[in-house]
Amino acid sequence: MKRFESFLAPPLRQYIAYRRNLGYAKSPSVSHLLTFDRYVKEQKITPELLQPSFFLELRKDLKLEPRSINRVLSTLRVFFQFMVRRGYYIQNPLRDVPPLAENAIMPFVFSPEQIEKLLSAVCKRLRKTQHYFLIDLAIYTVIVLLAQCGMRIKEPLGLLCSHYRPAERTLYIEKTKFKKDRLIPVPEPVAVEIENYLAVRNALLRDDQNLYLLAGKNQKPLRDHQVRWRFHRAVKNIGLNRSRQVIGNMNFSAPTPHSLRHSFAVNTLRRIKERGKSPQNALPVLATYMGHSEYKHTIKYLKVLDAQQRQAMFDLAKSHQEEI
Repeated sequence: MKRFESFLAPPLRQYIAYRRNLGYAKSPSVSHLLTFDRYVKEQKITPELLQPSFFLELRKDLKLEPRSINRVLSTLRVFFQFMVRRGYYIQNPLRDVPPLAENAIMPFVFSPEQIEKLLSAVCKRLRKTQHYFLIDLAIYTVIVLLAQCGMRIKEPLGLLCSHYRPAERTLYIEKTKFKKDRLIPVPEPVAVEIENYLAVRNALLRDDQNLYLLAGKNQKPLRDHQVRWRFHRAVKNIGLNRSRQVIGNMNFSAPTPHSLRHSFAVNTLRRIKERGKSPQNALPVLATYMGHSEYKHTIKYLKVLDAQQRQAMFDLAKSHQEEI
């Protein structure tokens, strides 16, 4: 981790240690604090200058999007609340600093047909040599789980062999984003992919001691970057390589592995509606399946009805921008 260098370095280190003792992850809050520390040092700020006006100036000077600036300010607000409790300040200088108006985020949504093409593109890129084939097959299986079970990318990477129960066709997922474990059924086609991977693994590895379900090298799990690289390569192969675009007050996101999770939520409720069932009644079940603590978090994923509507919104915004 980079070092803090401003006069606030000691309390910043104390704050991070305090957060870690409470079990919080270090990022992205550390990144926000480093940005603040660097600004304080560059501006040669002294303690008496840390007034609300300083933070308004900081907000103006940060070369970031409003959403990112608000995240920095939110992190600093919590940090200075810590400073108040420790007696460094009488009141929080960010108490009355308002957030900036944020652009709406429109995630990329894959249609079911695009997901099939994506998985096919990943499958076609499996290298056939024994040295690479098993790793490539494991990466493919991870992407299947992202697309067909709506997992976060860290969840399949952390699965142990004992977490898969073939007789029940279930996966046990530990330590999710909301610190909750969950047991999910997997669709039969997904179970077939897992069984196929395990059969190949048993055939190729004589002394297999890797505890992870989707094994990496040297008894370790796969790495996040391995999956992302294969995903983006497949996206490019099927002609869906899009850059993020800001049009008006709307951010149209580029395809990422997390887009598969959004797509899973959207496409699942779409299928439920097509069967004549109530998507509203299905939301609590879908939220539990996806590991959300409350289904209001799942609702945030449902900004469009399907991939076609998302594309139509993008085309309309683009056309309007060109007219202006």
